[in-house]
Amino acid sequence: MLEFILDILSEPSILVGLVALIGLIIQKKSFSDCLLGSIKTIMGFLVLSGGASLVTGSLDYFGKMFEYGFGITGIVPNNEAIVGLALNELGTTTALIMAFGMLSNILIARFTKLKYIFLTGHHTLYMACMYAAILYAGDIKGTTAVVIGSILLGFTMAIMPALANPFMKKIVGSDQVGFGHFGTFGYILSGYVGKLVGKNSKSTEDIKFPKGLNFLRDTSVAISITMLVLFLIVSFMAGAEFVHELSGGKNFIVFSVIQSITFAGGVYIILAGVRLILGEIVPAFKGIATKLVPNAKPALDCPIVFPYAPNAVLIGFLSSFVGGIVGLFILVSFGFPAILPGVVPHFFCGATAGVFGNSTGGRRGAIIGSFANGLLITFLPAMLLPTLSGFGFVGTTFSDSDFGVWGILLGNIINIFK
Repeated sequence: MLEFILDILSEPSILVGLVALIGLIIQKKSFSDCLLGSIKTIMGFLVLSGGASLVTGSLDYFGKMFEYGFGITGIVPNNEAIVGLALNELGTTTALIMAFGMLSNILIARFTKLKYIFLTGHHTLYMACMYAAILYAGDIKGTTAVVIGSILLGFTMAIMPALANPFMKKIVGSDQVGFGHFGTFGYILSGYVGKLVGKNSKSTEDIKFPKGLNFLRDTSVAISITMLVLFLIVSFMAGAEFVHELSGGKNFIVFSVIQSITFAGGVYIILAGVRLILGEIVPAFKGIATKLVPNAKPALDCPIVFPYAPNAVLIGFLSSFVGGIVGLFILVSFGFPAILPGVVPHFFCGATAGVFGNSTGGRRGAIIGSFANGLLITFLPAMLLPTLSGFGFVGTTFSDSDFGVWGILLGNIINIFK
């Protein structure tokens, strides 16, 4: 039964579909409207997830070629990998922290000014797992760990969208949707960097292409060509033999072309999924906001901002990845663990940081803000490693900025009272 509940709570499409259904029922919509709204919301998330899978698969090839081609070995931060390891021992504690943490989030939204319901289910699971692991490493277990972890999780789910809200209003142009993704400290940093450096800088979306390059106005084409250049570079560095083996026998040029367009197709699908979700979840959520938590806002995953600045998405990814490479060499030069730039977190977090930086500082904000995010999600995982090593994790760590900030803070607080 517990496993069934955990599966529901950790599946974003079902979770958000249930929220939409509850909202529609509260508004006393007809059976037909409830069914339509719920299914289209779930479908939107599945479409988004399908696009994300295409992007992730393409970036996985890119990461392997990059690591082999440039001869760099080290730790690649990966939320899924570390959570998979932790759940073997902390599955029950994590599930309980997650369930009661979501309830805590609703209560906080109901009785405080933090009116955000965090709906990114997989990140809720990841943060619950991290809190469980750090509490366990600090010899805090059982009911005590569940109570402390649930309160911390509920607070984190409410405070992070609130911190992102000033930037979200600027990006979206309204106050209807919150931002729910645990890379928020990096996005806020990018937004503030944009304010500092972006005076009089034009938006990334105002980039003027010469007439002969009008095809670059199409975001999908621009992303395809940019990624093709990157894939060709790493393919060349990795060597035709390695790429031949990795790709199952394909020529490295053909493989690069296919993967670059696959990546762009994934981004296109993500944007379509986002539009589908927004069309259903916001109206449905009004029922919950009106009846259960007055003035509440749904806090949704990072691709929710991608349609508002598609050029910034690509610029942010590239700038964040460069920041990750620079951060890697800084860590190695000072004798710290080598944190390799994981392409997946640098895409999703870097792209989002690009949108935030562009909203406050145009092109300069997108570039420099995302670069700062890249440094942050390189240094924080390195700083988090000692905290997680108390649980027995070696060679892996969480990737996104909020895990680093809250994990390091909780670990140090526990050490004070040991």
